[in-house]
Amino acid sequence: MYRRTIVLGVSLLAMLALAAAANASSSDNSPGAVYTLTNAPGGNAVVAYDRAANGTLTPQATFATGGNGTGSGLGSQGAVVLSEDGRQLFAVNAGSNSVSLFSVHPGGLQLEATGPSGGIRPISITVRGRLLYVVNAGGAAGNISGLVVGDDSLTPLAGSTQPLGVGSAGPAQVTFSADGRSLAVTEKTSSTIDLYPVGLDGRAGTPVVSPSSGGTPFGFDFDNRGHLLVSNATGSASSYALSAGGASVISGAVATHQGAPCWLVATKNGRYAYTANAGAGTISGFSVGHDGSLALLDPTGATGILGPTSHPLDEAVTEDGRYLFNLTDGLHTISTFAIAEDGGLTLTGSVPVPAGAAGLAAR
Repeated sequence: MYRRTIVLGVSLLAMLALAAAANASSSDNSPGAVYTLTNAPGGNAVVAYDRAANGTLTPQATFATGGNGTGSGLGSQGAVVLSEDGRQLFAVNAGSNSVSLFSVHPGGLQLEATGPSGGIRPISITVRGRLLYVVNAGGAAGNISGLVVGDDSLTPLAGSTQPLGVGSAGPAQVTFSADGRSLAVTEKTSSTIDLYPVGLDGRAGTPVVSPSSGGTPFGFDFDNRGHLLVSNATGSASSYALSAGGASVISGAVATHQGAPCWLVATKNGRYAYTANAGAGTISGFSVGHDGSLALLDPTGATGILGPTSHPLDEAVTEDGRYLFNLTDGLHTISTFAIAEDGGLTLTGSVPVPAGAAGLAAR
């Protein structure tokens, strides 16, 4: 009887282990979705694609935002973003100075609210919990402005609007720092980085302006240790440590050897970062050190190749780090790359998107 109990116990543990392994495998390879914006001036919309576990994309549907696009490139990163839990999606309406909120469902999106952007020509959004900030690039001077996120509402946060930093111009992206205590904004025209402190009440303070180590800082992301990783459109990528005193350089302008690296995204585990090189039709991969330092994965800088006329723009990486998606403007597609364990990229497929699409988000 005692031996039988032991055998049953061992069998039960084995079954539990197998179930746990199966659940982990299912989680690591779970399906999801990818989103982009039409940015159409006559009525903006989110275009949604179902993502299979193997990374394959299938058109799902198009969902009106209740606002208007501009019909031309936004020159930004972060025009469409997901909440941290993936249950809400947010999109800019650059032609009608508003932001749209969608709830995310297995069968698609539901428009819940639109709210004012607090300025002119919103181009980039960042969300943390119930707090959203948008950067506006239009008018005499751009600004950032905050909104409070509800389940079905976007409410302007009084006292949250702040101008760009002194001497700053040409914003490209706004994103919360990894700890949520500050907002970073890259400034293309002035080649600066604005760092806004965020108070406990969610209101942004006066920014500290730091010079970029590479010309025309554009898209950026954070690694999992809170280091700021930035693409520089003049041909490089840089990394920084953030503090109350601003952005301190870790890796200076690390050359991609590829034209116009304007967009950058990091894998969720912080091991790799990728720039989309609009002028070269390539993707450059970087390894990211524990200290935030950057090193090219390939001496040529061409980790992924899309073609000389492909004009790759926005990027998104799945939570499990298995797939990189690129909005390939010149081909009017979203391209899918499988990410290898060593950070290498393999092009596995593509789906068509409307001409003029902007922004990219994935889950």
